[in-house]
Amino acid sequence: MLRDRIEKELMKAVRILPPDCEALIRKAYEREENVYARKVLSHIIENIRIAGEGRLPLCQDCGMFYCYVTLAENCRIPLSVLENEINLGCAGAAQKAFYRRSVVDDPVYDRNNTGTNLPVIINWERGRGDETEIAFLLKGFGSENCSSVRMIRPTDGEDGVVSAVLDMVRAAGGKPCPPMFLGVGVGGTMDKAAILSKKALIRKADEHNKDERYMRLEERLLSEVNGLGIGAGGLGGNNTCLSVAIETYPTHIAGLPVALSVNCWVDRKAFISIRDEEVL
Repeated sequence: MLRDRIEKELMKAVRILPPDCEALIRKAYEREENVYARKVLSHIIENIRIAGEGRLPLCQDCGMFYCYVTLAENCRIPLSVLENEINLGCAGAAQKAFYRRSVVDDPVYDRNNTGTNLPVIINWERGRGDETEIAFLLKGFGSENCSSVRMIRPTDGEDGVVSAVLDMVRAAGGKPCPPMFLGVGVGGTMDKAAILSKKALIRKADEHNKDERYMRLEERLLSEVNGLGIGAGGLGGNNTCLSVAIETYPTHIAGLPVALSVNCWVDRKAFISIRDEEVL
């Protein structure tokens, strides 16, 4: 069943870093010259090893389940069925894989722990292929608390986007446990830009935007963020950020929304592809 596949992948995701992410961390360690930051990176690499071998979570903040579903072009699976399977799969993983219970039912007043890490945050998008793709982020809040949105002027252009991202990263400093992975959403409305920034984080860490202009902007942002000198653990050095991914959407003539979603080095993800007949 779909819920079983989700459970299995999320039990793996909480303790095993994707290979593309781990490779970037190891490269950062090899080129880091700051002795303190290099020590942080060596401990991160050891952390990855212990979690994988000991079947332990990579981080004590196991995150909140964030799910992005891209529906097959002619998907016949009712959304209510997909939503139920996703929630059941997540609940099973949280129960069996030593997830810390980190979700409260009311954000301001009662703040009672749900005890299940549910509900899941789900976003839906219509795709073009024959398979429905389900992607998960395990969104820890040390980094999420450093995410933000800026509504800049359309005349600010590329330099304005770079300035906004640098301001947000500078304000975050060492709080999001760098080196970090950055997702940038540009366009749409305030809320759409935020969703785009999460969608950007879902991409593989070594995958660039297909538009060459935005690919160059990703590379510029990576270089300029690393130039801030925050470094691994906030202790300096040139490895503040490991990857920048940008997603865009059309926007209003009077606006240029820019959203930043931050992931710490524990860039935990899971992916599942399904066909209608596997569920119906």
